[in-house]
Amino acid sequence: MELEFFGAAGEVTGSCHVVRVGGRQLLLDCGLIQGSREDEARNRDGFPFDPGEIDAVVLSHAHIDHSGRLPLLVREGFRGPIYAHNATRDLCGIMLEDSASLQERDAEYANRKYPNKPPLEPLYTVEDARRVQRMIEGNHYNEKREILSGVTIRFQDAGHIIGSTSVEVWLEENGVSRKLVFSGDLGQYDTPILNDPAVMGEADLVLMESTYGGRRHRERSLTYQEIGEIISEAEAGRGNILIPAFAVGRSQEVLYTLGRNYDEWGMNRWHVFLDSPMAIEASKVYWEYPHLYDDEATKFRRNLHEMPRLKNLHLTASTEESMVINKVRSGAIIIAGSGMCTGGRIRHHLVHNIERRECHVIIVGYQAPHTLGRRLVDGEAEVKIKGKWLQVNARIHTVGGLSAHGDENDLLRWYRGFDNRPPVWLVHGESSAARAMEQKLQNEGGARARVARAGERIDLAGEL
Repeated sequence: MELEFFGAAGEVTGSCHVVRVGGRQLLLDCGLIQGSREDEARNRDGFPFDPGEIDAVVLSHAHIDHSGRLPLLVREGFRGPIYAHNATRDLCGIMLEDSASLQERDAEYANRKYPNKPPLEPLYTVEDARRVQRMIEGNHYNEKREILSGVTIRFQDAGHIIGSTSVEVWLEENGVSRKLVFSGDLGQYDTPILNDPAVMGEADLVLMESTYGGRRHRERSLTYQEIGEIISEAEAGRGNILIPAFAVGRSQEVLYTLGRNYDEWGMNRWHVFLDSPMAIEASKVYWEYPHLYDDEATKFRRNLHEMPRLKNLHLTASTEESMVINKVRSGAIIIAGSGMCTGGRIRHHLVHNIERRECHVIIVGYQAPHTLGRRLVDGEAEVKIKGKWLQVNARIHTVGGLSAHGDENDLLRWYRGFDNRPPVWLVHGESSAARAMEQKLQNEGGARARVARAGERIDLAGEL
């Protein structure tokens, strides 16, 4: 009975951990490694285990850094079931197919650009992604389910995106019983639309994310005040506002926030563009799960019969519609992916707006090292986009209060929901953030905490 860390140990992306019990192997998440070209090239290195020997996968949520290598896992021999929340299953149908399309387009572009090099195969194909979708078994929150001999799971709401889960895993082998809790990605408390992360009560070991260890988000009221001021300043300067946003989670919360403050922020004087086919499709999934909303969003939706209330919202699905936006010189709020500016339509909009002093860029989510989004947050004066070096004259604003991840206080609050103060292994964080969270848990949470290392094995049957 053991736990071994493979991905998101000492780094943020590529979540992947194996639990072994009674001769069975259970995979917790199977995420894509994201970041620089060098980071992403590691996705082609193959798995450090035999995919054909994995009996089942438990998926915490749909974000690509947790689900994005599932098509590769299946391509390389995995044939077992994949367990996820129903909303996660629906979102994966959108996100994995989009990821596969990008893989196919990137390979086609590389082969066209370098015809004398050996042909590059996509990491996986759209058909691989569709095979994954057929293998996902949807589940509800709060329902126990035995998935393998000696393995029972229960999904609890993690408050990160719709359908996100923390997973309770009960293990039994040779008369030894253990309860492992995998946090998945934990959301902020009191965040719009979603409920707070659920309380677990007890565990023998906790596998916990640490993305924002050592950091605290701004108070939400101050965040809203800041966004209102940015909108006012951009209007006075007759510029545009660009919001790089993840298609699932951030895009929906940004739309909700703009709708909730429609009158106060003078939104009737703006045109809002959701310029992301995937975000448009993901938003439909959000609206199909109103029973997962928090009380405020439930009341708001009931009163308006729709969500969000943005009469001037334009859903630009086609490439042609997206290109027309670049002719707009002022009065546009453009929400587009990718959230870290590593690809997608936001890069086109940055090319047309980043050198304009009257324009503004609002960063609303985590930016991994070496990404374009991180370089903008770090204040680089010049960035390269689509082969061009551009001066960063637009104002860059980092609005941490809208992050989908809880900060260090939120993480500590979630851990304090365990009555027995179980030991913690920290994953899904840059090394500095994970170390900061380790100290916070030890000093303020009374926890035995340590940072997980890739390849490290924990004997679950022994003394924890």
